Amino acid sequence: MKRPEPTRGLRHVALFVQDLAATERFYVELLGMQVEWRPDPDNVYLSGGNDNLALHRAPADRIPQGPQSLDHIGFVLGAPNDVDAWFEFLRAQKVVLKTEPRTHRDGARSFYCLDPAGNTVQMIYHPPISGW
Repeated sequence: MKRPEPTRGLRHVALFVQDLAATERFYVELLGMQVEWRPDPDNVYLSGGNDNLALHRAPADRIPQGPQSLDHIGFVLGAPNDVDAWFEFLRAQKVVLKTEPRTHRDGARSFYCLDPAGNTVQMIYHPPISGW
């Protein structure tokens, strides 16, 4: 069987969160995403223009099961200096920062922080895709 046409890339992530309002504020007010759709009080879909982040209120009795685990999600930045600017901005907003900005062997530059739901978020300049 012939392989189908290539995908258009990973452009959608869905997260269960306990505090929907705080997590929405993080992605909208701090990272600049916009609300695309709010079908009901327990779900909101956000977009940065070429992506989609779904936030779903986790049921109070939800206990994660199975092998699935999320390490982190990443937001691509346009230039290495943008990484440092985002680091300083998020620090001033009292966001929990996991790492300092650093340049990787492949020329990428990034740091990690936490959203209000405890998900790790990477802010990254990655040369092969940052100018795309």
